[in-house]
Amino acid sequence: MTLDLSPFIKPRFEVNRVVKVYGIDGSTVGDVELPQQFFETVREDLILRAYLSALTARLQPKGTDPMAGKRTTAISFGIGLGLARVPRVKGSLWPTARFAPNVVKGRRAHPPKVEKVLHERINKRERRKAIRSAIAATAIKDLVLARGHVIDKVPQIPLIVNNDFERIGTMNDLRRALTALGVWDDIERSHESIRIRSGKGKGRGRRYKERRSLLIVTGSVTPVIEVANNLPGVDAVPVRNLSVLYLAPGGVPGRLTLWTLNAIEELRRGLFLG
Repeated sequence: MTLDLSPFIKPRFEVNRVVKVYGIDGSTVGDVELPQQFFETVREDLILRAYLSALTARLQPKGTDPMAGKRTTAISFGIGLGLARVPRVKGSLWPTARFAPNVVKGRRAHPPKVEKVLHERINKRERRKAIRSAIAATAIKDLVLARGHVIDKVPQIPLIVNNDFERIGTMNDLRRALTALGVWDDIERSHESIRIRSGKGKGRGRRYKERRSLLIVTGSVTPVIEVANNLPGVDAVPVRNLSVLYLAPGGVPGRLTLWTLNAIEELRRGLFLG
């Protein structure tokens, strides 16, 4: 006899199937039923693996010239001269060492190799499942709070607005809308976190670091994307360009996300399913 425990097993997180839709002034304008992507099981392990796969896909294999540091006639003088037995260049008053890894102009002991596997590959269906799992995490308030987002004034998680939001074309209008929706405090948190990076990265095009803040997902390429990307910590992308890099920065799910109705309808058509 098999004991059925399904009535006693509760999901880790519960998400309402029908949620409210807000206007750009913060008022309620209707309801919408969430698509099935929002009810995927949150798999932190799969999300992290998909994040590492997307992150390492950007890396370019590096290598060195096989003859680097070896183009020399230096040979070792042997023993009995009171000198280290490293290869030395002949014909000078004080023979200089060459070729060895621990001398000036010598070869590297362990140079980078192009054969090294940098990209962590992932199956297509696993990647889609990770994206669905990250989408579901954006609708769970506990996970959003665990990432450190400030959502005291946010009326609802997940936050869904009507399509008027996509037509915003100026920063003043965008700030007014985000303030009315209660997410401006989180953007200020990201602005206050901006600091100068420690180490050599300061001189390599990545001088500043900042925390991730709001993610704006639209149905297509709209004017608000170009405006919103100027805000600190804010990312704005069309729904078809979503990836775990946006939904779970650092591989940690639960990013504060603002969805437009057009984005929800695109998901309802079966995006990232299968």
